[in-house]
Amino acid sequence: MANLGRSFDMLKNFLHKEILEAGCDEAGRGCLSGPVYAAAVILPKDFRNPILNDSKQLTDKQRKELRPIIEAEAIAWAVGIVSAVEIDEINILRASFLAMHRAIKKLEIIPEHLLIDGNRFTPFEKIPHTCIIEGDAKFKNIAAASILAKTYRDDYMDGLHEKFPEYNWIKNKGYGTKEHRAAILKFGITEHHRKSFRLLPDQLQIEF
Repeated sequence: MANLGRSFDMLKNFLHKEILEAGCDEAGRGCLSGPVYAAAVILPKDFRNPILNDSKQLTDKQRKELRPIIEAEAIAWAVGIVSAVEIDEINILRASFLAMHRAIKKLEIIPEHLLIDGNRFTPFEKIPHTCIIEGDAKFKNIAAASILAKTYRDDYMDGLHEKFPEYNWIKNKGYGTKEHRAAILKFGITEHHRKSFRLLPDQLQIEF
């Protein structure tokens, strides 16, 4: 496995030109509620799009515009999900890797190499991988994966908001905002909250 730090000034189309690469990224790792999502995307080597970037650098509108383009033009793409219950059972780091594994396993075409956003990864079967710090701002296939993971997770949290409007997940998407933590203190937690996370400051208690 190789590790790459910040060394690129623009998004690259590939790390290895002659082999089929899939970019992988996750969304929701730092949230207090909801699942973690991951996506794996194999893009054509000559893929071009003027606004493709790390999902965190894009507006919600831009992400929504890009998703159908990525899905239509990708050689293959897939999304993997790990629930809040599973996160509590295996911890969020392992859950993030598992979500990526599930996405990779669902790809209709088996990649020859994986580009992983971050600095650690549990190998998937016998496919070699390269971990790339802030890879979603360096490689197009990782950026595309970040957009799919983010938009599909956002859609899920928007749906949960309809059932639990008091937490305002349509706005905070499950992240630990002051508003979200205040709602936890007032209303308690749901089955979608991650009990293994620090949901409130130490001086405040939650009955599980």
